[in-house]
Amino acid sequence: MKKLTINIFLILTAFILYFLQSNFFNWFTISGVMPNLFVIYILFIGLFSNRITGVIYGVIIGAILDLTIGTQIGINAAGLGVIGFLSATFDKNFSKDSRATIMFMVLGTTLIFEIIVYILNFIVFSTNVEIINFVKILSIEIIYNLIIVIILYPLIQKFGYSIENEYKGNKILTRYF
Repeated sequence: MKKLTINIFLILTAFILYFLQSNFFNWFTISGVMPNLFVIYILFIGLFSNRITGVIYGVIIGAILDLTIGTQIGINAAGLGVIGFLSATFDKNFSKDSRATIMFMVLGTTLIFEIIVYILNFIVFSTNVEIINFVKILSIEIIYNLIIVIILYPLIQKFGYSIENEYKGNKILTRYF
């Protein structure tokens, strides 16, 4: 029952993030670049729940984004699915207690997501490769995502540990032995 409540809350949070991404942050762009809230969201779902949940949420949210704002179905789904998969790997190898570690995870996942989307768009649409423009947009988006994580980290961490207790149980000692 508690997992159902958590999943309903995660779905409602995804709708709120979609509203913020599509409406609110259109007013607060930096050189026309918005933060990618869904990369941060899928990272934290995968970190605090498990690999399967992270991949499922990543693929479903990515498919919804592809259907509503994307030009090709599957590009965001593939990118966010990879982020959901990698976030569980980050959970096993890094600590979630350090804000600096979380910032490096956000930096890495944003970089990986945008490279995947850029390569898939290049393959599907045969677009021209514009590395300098891509690096400029990527650096602004990474800085924007890091600022958001710095501001929201205490809230995300508090809710994340309640998700982790439900999905993984309290296995802190057995995890290392």
